[in-house]
Amino acid sequence: MISIMIVDDHAILRDGLKTIFALEEDMHVAGEAISAEDAIKQMPAVLPDVVIMDINLPGMNGVEAAEVLKRKYPDTKVLVLTMYNHDEYLLSALKAGADGYLLKDSPSEQVVEAVKAVYRGESILTPSMTKKLVNIHLQSSKVKREETDLTDREHEVLLGLVEGLSNKEIAEKLFISDKTVKIHVSKIFKKLNVKSRSQAVIYAVQNQMVPMS
Repeated sequence: MISIMIVDDHAILRDGLKTIFALEEDMHVAGEAISAEDAIKQMPAVLPDVVIMDINLPGMNGVEAAEVLKRKYPDTKVLVLTMYNHDEYLLSALKAGADGYLLKDSPSEQVVEAVKAVYRGESILTPSMTKKLVNIHLQSSKVKREETDLTDREHEVLLGLVEGLSNKEIAEKLFISDKTVKIHVSKIFKKLNVKSRSQAVIYAVQNQMVPMS
């Protein structure tokens, strides 16, 4: 059973999420808070598996709260659910340690799947936000290869992941086989210590690993 805490100052949003999660046999809302401070105060008693956090909160914002929660409760997953699709909010949330970033106009099924994914240790981004990362990486001026020991080909494959390409599309772009791409992706996951494509993308952006075009 996945326990969830909802942190949002809008009752309608909290009630809507509770209704959605009530339909899932493996989820239950263990707590809710109207502010970051309230959520942090409740954490020792609730200890949820996943915290769904808005960014625009009274007092401490959701990004600051995510950083506090991930530092004090590293096993708790933080899924940002916000109306903001701005680059600066996305990057700030990822750097704070958020495990996922969704927009509030996401379908309810996507929210449910995102909760399950971050609970499994994966990282989730709204598709439109993944596209934003393609533009953000172009501003990166430094590629940290020495820390991960990725090969040139693995960096090319990683760039394909950031661009949201499938294994087949990466293979066609690099003129290699699908099987070879799969092998490279597996090696990238191992070297970056991640378990999913989304985690690899987030890691790459957080650590400025994607080269300039």
